[in-house]
Amino acid sequence: MTTSYTLSRRAQALTSSAIREILKVTERPEVISFAGGLPSPATFPVERMREVTEKVLREAPESALQYGPTEGFSPLREWIAARLSHGGAVVPASRVLITTGSQQGLDLLGKVLIDEGSKVLVETPSYLGALQAFSLFAPQFASLPSDAQGIVTDGLSPEQLAGARFLYCLPNFQNPTGRRMPLERRKALVALADAAGVPLVEDDPYGELSYGGEALPSLLSMNPDGVIYMGSFSKVLAPGLRLGYVVAPEHVLGKMIQAKQAADLHTPSFSQRIVYEAVQGGFIDRHIPAIRSLYAAQCEHMLAALEREFPKQVSWNRPEGGMFIWVDLPEGVDSGALLAKAIERNVAFVPGAPFYAVNPRKNTLRLSFVTVPGEKIDAGVKVLGELLRAEIAALPAAA
Repeated sequence: MTTSYTLSRRAQALTSSAIREILKVTERPEVISFAGGLPSPATFPVERMREVTEKVLREAPESALQYGPTEGFSPLREWIAARLSHGGAVVPASRVLITTGSQQGLDLLGKVLIDEGSKVLVETPSYLGALQAFSLFAPQFASLPSDAQGIVTDGLSPEQLAGARFLYCLPNFQNPTGRRMPLERRKALVALADAAGVPLVEDDPYGELSYGGEALPSLLSMNPDGVIYMGSFSKVLAPGLRLGYVVAPEHVLGKMIQAKQAADLHTPSFSQRIVYEAVQGGFIDRHIPAIRSLYAAQCEHMLAALEREFPKQVSWNRPEGGMFIWVDLPEGVDSGALLAKAIERNVAFVPGAPFYAVNPRKNTLRLSFVTVPGEKIDAGVKVLGELLRAEIAALPAAA
């Protein structure tokens, strides 16, 4: 008899990440990839990690290699809480949960805040990984009007916010667009959400990556009780550590802790202790400026290549930080079809459509520049420029 496996409706609804599928192609060494949102390996503090790993194994091997509390390693939680306690906000360590990467934080939030059909508000476009994590719980997404500065707060009505379980946004150098929400708009968004009784979920993996080093106040600092904050060590230390964190009101965090217990018991003790030792003595504040400097130079190199090679009908943003450039193509140009042609010429990027919760725009794409050497940026952008000129020339005259 052949064993029959019946998949759950939830499993049947699962889809693969568009980016992860593209990354399979980029494993070929000849491919110039602007696709992955991967930090540059040149920024990994290898010697520091070797030093602190040896210290952990020398001074606390039994604890580091043992099970730990679901909430996380207390000294690391306290360090995170202290670092986030600024701008008038005091974040107690009791509100901090260490997660196995910030992606787990998104999954846990979905588990504890979303029922089937729940209204979830997102930017236009939004982070694909969040849409994928939340979609597992079958919400009703509502995309809020957004522009080059994020969610448009002017004219945002109570009716648009009413009944939402939460509003998810990335105020700093957003993935995929690279945009940063200005201060006045942050204040307006916090006030509007608070008046409507809607929690804000502030996802902030890129906040430290301002090229000039200037920081804007977090949404969390403006309303600690009305904001769930998510952070990560992936972009400032190394993604292989799989270490993120969530700051939330304690009644919400308690349920996230219970959900995490069922998922993986706790984030690896070893990784937590290594990160805690790595950030001591002000190391993180000495290390981050080198990341900013490298990414700023890479970004300027790509922007110059785009100016040189792309047709005048194409437009893009000029990021002030982060890892991404967002490109708008003329109506009628499908970036998915463009990708297929680009891969034939060994160049990859991410089409924009998967980043939209509803009403995807196919004439958009995301470029990541931080892992690509300058000469390959030039070569890859040249190929894309040639393909785009051909696509635009083929559009109907009315377009």
